[in-house]
Amino acid sequence: MTHPLSLTSGALRCELLPEMGGCIAGLWWGQQQVLRSTPGAELQSVRVAASYPLVPYSNRIAQCKLHWAGKDYTLPANFEPEPHAIHGLGWERPWAVQAFSANHALLSYRHLADASWPFAFDSLQTITLQDDALELQLSITNRAAVAAPAGLGWHPYFAKSAQTQIRFAATGRWDMDADNLPTQLLPHTGLDGDCTSLDVDHCFEGWSGSLQLEEGGLRIQLTSDLNRLVVYTTPQRDSIAIEPVSHANNALAQQNGMTPESLGMRVLQPGETFTAHMRIQVQPPSL
Repeated sequence: MTHPLSLTSGALRCELLPEMGGCIAGLWWGQQQVLRSTPGAELQSVRVAASYPLVPYSNRIAQCKLHWAGKDYTLPANFEPEPHAIHGLGWERPWAVQAFSANHALLSYRHLADASWPFAFDSLQTITLQDDALELQLSITNRAAVAAPAGLGWHPYFAKSAQTQIRFAATGRWDMDADNLPTQLLPHTGLDGDCTSLDVDHCFEGWSGSLQLEEGGLRIQLTSDLNRLVVYTTPQRDSIAIEPVSHANNALAQQNGMTPESLGMRVLQPGETFTAHMRIQVQPPSL
């Protein structure tokens, strides 16, 4: 049985499900969805949540094959029917509530090395609701005895309709193959327009750290200190995934002769911490 936590501030309301992958079940401005939202008590799967944390990596590790420091590991495929390991494991595991108030929650997850990830780590999520914004902080601390790879991000799904507009700047975009893996990085300036016919599932490099979305009369600004952005939607979907991430898709595969570090993957020494931030600001049409 799930036990949602509800945060409120002004017109914003956010419901969390710590034991379901530390996910956000919903974010509403009054009765209007900001993220793709389901009341926490009704949410059946984290895969249809409003947002979930990406730790200790984002997107895919091709064919579940991890090679690190001269050793090979086979990770479990966790997103059927795909043959890859996807989005780390924080979204699959229960998180503990360390602190909770009317507009603030602190969640923690302690990972002991296992078949899903061979390096121990601790992770913290801070979720704070302001009158006009949702503030998120996510961190990972390496608890292994050796240097370990680490990546962070978030996977929010925003509500989308025929009137949704998106705008952000970038410097490049990874082309994708039929197996949802990146092939080459090409120049790209980002997106600026409506989402009606948008068919995209790409990682954008050189993201400016700011994105504007207009939906249902709301003006939404997403900002982050991360500099890569994954965007996913199709014309048939009623949501758009907009994911600030620290590294390129499949960064651990050393693709195209590039090292994981050059693709944004952090290497944390024992006891070292990596922290990222994201903010979703919401303005009604009258402002």
